[in-house]
Amino acid sequence: MSRVTDERALWLARDVLPHEPALRAWLKRRPSRGLEVDDIVQETYAVLAQLASVAHIHNPRAYVFSVAHSIVLQHVRRMRIVPIETVAEMDRLSIYSDEANPERRVADYQELRQIAQLIAALPGKCREAFALRKVEGLSQRQAAERMGVSENTIEKHIGKALRLLADAMARLERDEHGDRAASSGPALHGKVNDDN
Repeated sequence: MSRVTDERALWLARDVLPHEPALRAWLKRRPSRGLEVDDIVQETYAVLAQLASVAHIHNPRAYVFSVAHSIVLQHVRRMRIVPIETVAEMDRLSIYSDEANPERRVADYQELRQIAQLIAALPGKCREAFALRKVEGLSQRQAAERMGVSENTIEKHIGKALRLLADAMARLERDEHGDRAASSGPALHGKVNDDN
């Protein structure tokens, strides 16, 4: 694992750490089924520390909550038996987990890190539109206003981002199953340098 840069540590301290009490309170209000709040918070920080860039994060609080929620959902997806209470609570966006072994936690962390790297590798405008809509939860109109473009342009950026992410994830899946030689890291083939 690579060392956290001073710049990233400063960003975490300044923009993320102040939201930890709210995150912990939010996590404590939800059933965790064997997953400790401390573990979720630690994994969240690990994901944030390993992002290629944080320039696309305009709302750190929303991003932190989204990462933590994703971590817990990864655990729920891997549960062999999902209690009926868990199914009912999922409709209310509650957080659940199973008692994951250390190997599973590492695999979950690596999967989240790969997804974060794929998002960070998107072309600039696509990445920004994707983060505004899917991470910060802005409406298409709000994202368009923030970026100073039309709603149609936002829709095109999101569509392109989703296509690139789906293609890259499919390649990673094939690589994982040995269909091709494993690549040196996640890449967005077809990434264009222009941000149109």
